Amino acid sequence: MPLTTADFAAIWLTLKLASLTTVILLLVGTPIALWLSRTRSWLRGPVGAVVALPLVLPPTVIGFYLLLALGPHGWIGQFTQALGLGTLTFSFTGLVIGSVIYSMPFVVQPLQNAFAAIGSRPLEVAATLRAGPWDTFFSVILPLARPGFVTAAILGFAHTVGEFGVVLMIGGNIPEKTRVVSVQIYDHVEALEYAQAHWLAAAMLVFSFVVLLALYSSRRSRAGWS
Repeated sequence: MPLTTADFAAIWLTLKLASLTTVILLLVGTPIALWLSRTRSWLRGPVGAVVALPLVLPPTVIGFYLLLALGPHGWIGQFTQALGLGTLTFSFTGLVIGSVIYSMPFVVQPLQNAFAAIGSRPLEVAATLRAGPWDTFFSVILPLARPGFVTAAILGFAHTVGEFGVVLMIGGNIPEKTRVVSVQIYDHVEALEYAQAHWLAAAMLVFSFVVLLALYSSRRSRAGWS
């Protein structure tokens, strides 16, 4: 069999991590993107820059500072230890935290663009009909921004699947706990198991191509309908 039991365990862990990260990012990123698209506050620039930092920072830099923050001497690590939870480093929860931070711009920016493209007119019409904030969001903003949500979900999921530096720094290489596909490929290469590495790497290549093809096809389809 080309793929081993350890390979399948890494694939399952990766899919689990990417799915949970995408859901969290959509929940957390939506209000951030909505605020960035509407506010005129001077904080818009600094907040936008912080959200976009993972686009320019090496993954190892983000992973290093998260390792310090989540570790036994970090402020988050000390807090979780005080709660009796131990530290979050080298755990699946730590991987989720790192993935959320590292993939944040890939979800927030598509949503921000989608919200900005709506404009103020639909919101003004909803206000004249006495729609509340929640009603306006679910009845007006959400349907109009649906393509942005699709793009954000696809990019967030795919980017999480392809992580390496951040997850390796925070989670290490623990089988069935923190060893994701990218780390498993690295292990195969280190052990000179190029055949196994090839199968996993080829699967990642095909997955990435299918994701991008689906993304561009959906954009082309929407452009054709507009």
